[in-house]
Amino acid sequence: MGSPTELQRSLSLPLLTCYGIGAILGAGIYVLVGEVAGRAGYTTPLAFFLAAVIAASTALSYAELSRKFPRSAGAALYVAEGFNSRYLTILIGLMVVATGLVSCATLMRGLVGYVQAFAQLPAILIVVTATAAVTGIACWGIRESGWIIAIITLVEIAGLLFVIGVGSDALLTLPDLADQLIPPPSADAWLPLGMGTFLAFYAYIGFEDMANVAEEVVDPTRNLPLGILLAIFVSTTLYILVALVAITALPMDILANNKAPMMEIVLQQGYSPVLITFISLIAIVNGAIVQIIMASRVLYGMAQLGTMPAWFGVLSAKRFTPINATLSVGVLVLILATLLPLATLAASTSFIILVVFVFVNASLIRIRSNNPSYDYRYWASLPWLAMVLSAMLIGVQMLQWLYLGNVLQR
Repeated sequence: MGSPTELQRSLSLPLLTCYGIGAILGAGIYVLVGEVAGRAGYTTPLAFFLAAVIAASTALSYAELSRKFPRSAGAALYVAEGFNSRYLTILIGLMVVATGLVSCATLMRGLVGYVQAFAQLPAILIVVTATAAVTGIACWGIRESGWIIAIITLVEIAGLLFVIGVGSDALLTLPDLADQLIPPPSADAWLPLGMGTFLAFYAYIGFEDMANVAEEVVDPTRNLPLGILLAIFVSTTLYILVALVAITALPMDILANNKAPMMEIVLQQGYSPVLITFISLIAIVNGAIVQIIMASRVLYGMAQLGTMPAWFGVLSAKRFTPINATLSVGVLVLILATLLPLATLAASTSFIILVVFVFVNASLIRIRSNNPSYDYRYWASLPWLAMVLSAMLIGVQMLQWLYLGNVLQR
């Protein structure tokens, strides 16, 4: 029997939504709150809210485009339809794949510390074993992977709700911090908020991954846009609640740049950190599975578009997954995780994805201009707003890099 030529539509709306929430939550929120607080201080909840607005604006563009083009390849497909440029399509597709590879490799490296908290195993053994395991799950099948991701996502949500619950008493002090939650109207006060927003934006990266499994979604023209919006809404609600608990439950000097803020909140409230450490560990695994699936589907979709070798478009005869693309992604992740330093992951990944978002929104603008009669669901001004907001956040990061460069030269 020959290889199948189409992916299976196995993801229902609940599974897709859990997939999206899992892609967004990942392990980022478990470590990122402290880093954002180190830049934004008590305006950290506002930073997460502003990042949500920027992410949601582009999420609506993805929702619009996914209705019109419910196929794998996501951003690469949208740019191909909007600009009809082979080279630009390849560039955008490879940028998306690169973010998946780097994110997954960093998650595999981050896994080492959590595993060694339970068993003193060699780091290389942990990385190789974990990478092989998540690659195997991604090869297993989208329905099976989807259920695993959904279950782990529910555990992640339960972990965040646990943190919110144990720190809820601290929220009673919010009125005392009211004058610090919004910065005064000065550039010096808003630049740290902008830097915090840029970093907080990393915690929202993942909703775009949902577009890359479009060919495996049941009724994609309905479920894909709805699933994207539901995933953004749930994630934003959790993030803001966690941020509010964090700035009230921990002194700012302890919270700022804390590498394990969730564990610190639990410890400060007198609870054992074992449970939240375990949840953080499986959150890392969840994020890695999603990133491997995303990157492999982009390669598969680009092969279908003819912008990558057809070898990446081969499907497993039994599992209906892009086997060659998935294994290739797994090997590249292993190489990155074992050889390269990835300390600047959040900033570099956010920067690349924001560039991609600018082109995706520009593509929607061109598509709307070329196809005015299509039944569009959202306002014509939306992709313009999303493009401007994404470009502004890129500008904030470039200002930060310029500022740091000037400091280092002194």
